[in-house]
Amino acid sequence: CEKLSKSKNLLRLMIDCGEKELRQIIAGFSQFYSPEELVNKKVVVLMNLKSKRIMGLESQGMLLAADLNNEPFLLKIDERKGKSTPPGSIIK
Repeated sequence: CEKLSKSKNLLRLMIDCGEKELRQIIAGFSQFYSPEELVNKKVVVLMNLKSKRIMGLESQGMLLAADLNNEPFLLKIDERKGKSTPPGSIIK
């Protein structure tokens, strides 16, 4: 995860969604999360969207977040009882 130097609030994330290649996602969260806070975190990704170019970079999905007074809170994966949800798991 890295902050885009030409933007005030965009982050570039490379996310394992259980596919052959990592997905690049451009997200406007840098005023709320540092890149270090997001490394190796399991988050919920909306993957069935068309790719979109943001600041010349292809974004291949969207991070899902709850909104609390205009502040996003990323939805994270519940890890408990020694069980881990593999990347790419389907949400039902």
